[in-house]
Amino acid sequence: MKQWWHNLPLRQRLAVLYSGLLALLLGLLGFGFYIDIQQFLFSSTELRIRAQAKPVIERYVFTLVDPVTRLPYIAQQLSRDLTSRDTTALVFDREGRLLANGRKLPEEPVAIPVSADYLALALSGDNNVTIIQQVGEQHMLSLLIPLRTAPASSEILGVVQMTTPLTMIEMTLQRQGFTILFGVIMMLVVGIIVGYWLTSSTLRPLNDLIVACRNIAQGNLQQRVPVVAPYDEVGQLTAAFAEMVEQLEKNFQAQQRFIADAAHEMRTPLTALRSGLEVLLRGAQDDPQTAFRLIQSMYRDVVRLCGVSEQLLDRARYESGRALMLRLVAIAEMMEEFAAQARLLVGERTLIIAHGPAVSALIDSDGIKQALFHLIDNAIQHTTPQGEIRLGWSVERGVVQFWVADNGEGIAEADLPHVFTPFYRGSRSRSRRTGRAGLGLTLVQSVARAHGGEVTITSRLGEGTQVVIAIPYRVE
Repeated sequence: MKQWWHNLPLRQRLAVLYSGLLALLLGLLGFGFYIDIQQFLFSSTELRIRAQAKPVIERYVFTLVDPVTRLPYIAQQLSRDLTSRDTTALVFDREGRLLANGRKLPEEPVAIPVSADYLALALSGDNNVTIIQQVGEQHMLSLLIPLRTAPASSEILGVVQMTTPLTMIEMTLQRQGFTILFGVIMMLVVGIIVGYWLTSSTLRPLNDLIVACRNIAQGNLQQRVPVVAPYDEVGQLTAAFAEMVEQLEKNFQAQQRFIADAAHEMRTPLTALRSGLEVLLRGAQDDPQTAFRLIQSMYRDVVRLCGVSEQLLDRARYESGRALMLRLVAIAEMMEEFAAQARLLVGERTLIIAHGPAVSALIDSDGIKQALFHLIDNAIQHTTPQGEIRLGWSVERGVVQFWVADNGEGIAEADLPHVFTPFYRGSRSRSRRTGRAGLGLTLVQSVARAHGGEVTITSRLGEGTQVVIAIPYRVE
């Protein structure tokens, strides 16, 4: 059963659940309405009979000088006056003995005395004793009315049993029952049809999503699903799916560009290597000077290829999240050590160190140094020998910031959003050395994100550039 249920499509399961709940609700409402009508009919019949009997009883009983003694003498006439075409009256004394039966005509209902237990209740003063009896094939409603010596008196002379058939009430209830049942069935059928249509129309975007997913799996990343109802859950799912596909398409296009740019970046040194080898194979090795120059050029190309491949490997490691070696590092000591290495790189340029607080943080010191090396290298490339490079760190509101700034040529505003794109070349792209400019900032960003941080860059043409690595400050 459970497996069958799970094998049903979602719309059919929702339709079954909706139909079941609707049937239960309509059934409860119909049953409650039927019971309410039944109670109303019984109550109104009981009130009518009691109201008709009250003045007759008062006329006979309350006017007697000695009611206890005179009751047997007036019982027959009392029962006859209380009996009509739809009601028969029986009179009992205080001992429960039947004194009179008012039925004389065949069309008057047949009444049989109730059990002694019910008579005892009425003789004890209970004014609300009502019994349903089976007389032949008919159901009869019998009401027991205590006979008192005076209004509100506690002395009971006897009991009058008023019996009326329930045929009309049962016929009315039967008609109402069929009407309710027919109405419930009709409402259920209409509800099922409308509910299934609503469920199908609501879930139709999910079918479109299924088709779109299959098309995307076949490589069609331009597949989109229109958002029909943007404010419900299905509409939000469709919108989120569209955003996801759009991001996937952008990532796929960026990956294709990255592969093409990486292939282009490596093709130049590989072509140079092949040309050098071809020259050597044609006999250039017989000329020592020519061979030496070719070997030097080939060595530079190999170094360039190694640099590109190492950066590609480092970027892949950091983005996979498996490259970090976190340990508690004294930031000031690490930066002093890196500053000593940076002074050797900057040459004649001025290196200014902006010291931050002496704190310790849980970081991958080698990864941070590698990122700072790329920033220093970029600053060197784009700063004149008389230029100035600034290196520093700070701690603000739980974030450690490492930054490198220069007063070099700067970056065009249009190129700033793309500087972290691998191998990006803008209108005023920075010249590259050994390919590091193509992946350097991308690797810096990968290191920062691997630490749970981010990189920001500010620059203006002719005024210089500043790059800030901000990572969460953790001590454990």
